[in-house]
Amino acid sequence: MNALTQILYVAFLLSCPLSIFGQGFQVNFQGQKQQGMGCAGTALYTDASTLFYNPGAAAFANKSEINLATTPIFAHVHYTDSATQLSYNTENPVGTPFSAYGLYRFKKRLEPLSVGLAVYTPFGSTVQWEPNWIGRFALTRLSLKAIFIQPTFSYRISERLGIGGGFVLSSGSVNLQKDIPVQDSLGNYGHAELAGKAIGFGYNLGVLFHFDSRFSVGLTYRSKVSMAVSDGQASFTVPNSLAPNFPNGSFSAALPLPSVLTLGFSYDVSEKWKLVLDINHVNWKTYDTLAFDYAQNTSSLSDTKSARNYKSIFAFRGGASYTPNKHLVFRAGGGFGFTPVQAGFVTPETPDANRCYGTIGFSYCCNTHFSVDASFYATKLTRTDRNLETQLNGTFRTVALAPGISLNYKW
Repeated sequence: MNALTQILYVAFLLSCPLSIFGQGFQVNFQGQKQQGMGCAGTALYTDASTLFYNPGAAAFANKSEINLATTPIFAHVHYTDSATQLSYNTENPVGTPFSAYGLYRFKKRLEPLSVGLAVYTPFGSTVQWEPNWIGRFALTRLSLKAIFIQPTFSYRISERLGIGGGFVLSSGSVNLQKDIPVQDSLGNYGHAELAGKAIGFGYNLGVLFHFDSRFSVGLTYRSKVSMAVSDGQASFTVPNSLAPNFPNGSFSAALPLPSVLTLGFSYDVSEKWKLVLDINHVNWKTYDTLAFDYAQNTSSLSDTKSARNYKSIFAFRGGASYTPNKHLVFRAGGGFGFTPVQAGFVTPETPDANRCYGTIGFSYCCNTHFSVDASFYATKLTRTDRNLETQLNGTFRTVALAPGISLNYKW
C-alpha cells in the first residue's frame, strides 16, 4: 500500500463517530453514574444518560430531567523502537468529550411514555507526536471531532417491562497529518494533510425487565452505522518534480461499523448496596476490508482495497454503588475488554491492547431538583507489534486518566 493510501485509511477510520466500539477507538464516557461503576448501566435507570445505555430503561423515569456532562481525557503514549531502542512520546492536548441529555416524562393518559434527545461525543481529541519521531510517516498529528444525535422514545408496558428505541444521526470531522518519505533539496520531508467529514445513520434499541424489586436484566442492540466520506480533501507538500504523483484533490470511501449487543444485570443487595454487570459483544468481524475511491488516479495513487482483519470481541464491565444517606452515593468498578486489533495491524493512532481499567465515582443530591455526579477512570496499556504496512516495530505504552463531572436538573 502506498503512503497516500495509508494516510487516507487512517483519516477515514478516525473521522467516523464510532460510539459502538468495544475497544479500539472507543470512548466509553456517556454517563457519570455508569462511569463510576466501571461504565456499566444497561440494567437500571440512573438518569437521563440512560437514553444511551438502554432506551427501554428510560420508561422508568419518575421525573423529567436534563443532564450535562464532560470527561476530560489526559492521555500519554510512550513508544520504544525495537531496533534502535530509542523512545518517543506524544504531546497530546486534553481531550474534552461531552454529553447532553434531555428526558421528558409524560403524565396522565400518556404516563407510560417518555421521550428524549441524546447528544454525545464518542470521540473528540487530538493525538500529537513529538517532532521527528520515528513513526512520522505513519502519523504526526490527528485532530478528531465527532457527534452523535439520538432522538429517543421509551414506553413502560407494565410495572416490570420497558422498551425503547432511538434513531442515530452521526456526524464526524477529522484533520490528519503525516510526513511523506520524499525529500527536497534541503532534506525536508514531504508532508500530507487530510481533512474530511463523514455522515452515518443507525439506531439504538433496548429493553429492561424487573424480575422483582431487587433483580433486573437489560438487553440493548446498537446497530451497524454505515459511514460515508463523499468529499474528503487531501493536500500535499512535496518537491515540484513529484507534484504530479501527489495531486491535491478529493476522495470518497465507505465503512460499515459493527453492531454491539449488550446484556446487563442489576441486583440490589440491600437498600444501600447495588451491583451491576454488563457483557458486550462487538461484531468486529464484519470489518475485514477497507476500500477507497480517489477522484484522480496517478501512477502512485490508485483505488485500493486493504485488508483490516479485525475480530469480534467481548468486553466485561461491572461495579457497585453504596448509598449511605439520601444525599450521597459512592461508586467503584472496573472492566476488561479484548482488543479487535490483531497482530500486524497496530498503529500510532490506536496502539490498542487487551484493556483492564478501574473507576470510582460519587453523587451528591443538593435538593429534590439539582444533583452533581463525578467519576474518575484510569487505565494503562502495553502493546508490542510490527505493522505489516508501515513496518513500524516497537512497544507502545499508553496511560489514560479521565476525571468527569455532570450536572442534573429534575422537575
